[in-house]
Amino acid sequence: MLRNSQRFAAKLRSPAVRQPAQRRFASAESSGFHGAEDNAFNRERKAVKDHAAATSDLWRKLSIYATIPALLIAGANAYRLWNEHWEHWEHLEPLEERPEYPYQNLRIRNFFWGDGDKTLFWNDKVNYHKKQ
Repeated sequence: MLRNSQRFAAKLRSPAVRQPAQRRFASAESSGFHGAEDNAFNRERKAVKDHAAATSDLWRKLSIYATIPALLIAGANAYRLWNEHWEHWEHLEPLEERPEYPYQNLRIRNFFWGDGDKTLFWNDKVNYHKKQ
């Protein structure tokens, strides 16, 4: 019995048994595969998966930290331009007094909707057609 316990204690002191319990530092690049799993196919799949994770993280950060502020800035600019446009529109003469040029409101035949004079996208606030 004593001899068996001495052998067991000697096995515990051997470096082969103690090694898994020791902390290993990953100073050398390791693929994470051991034995039969460590082949070119599995290493390539792992590299593709790591690249996909890094790339998706980059695009997530771009979407949050670049796109949202850009949309807010563009929206504020559009709102400012919209207000400038209508402020300028108020200073123009009324629609009835504006000149109508020969290239405006060309009609070969009447439209088949409404009174036949207004286009599909007619806006009474902006468009005007002087009838002769």
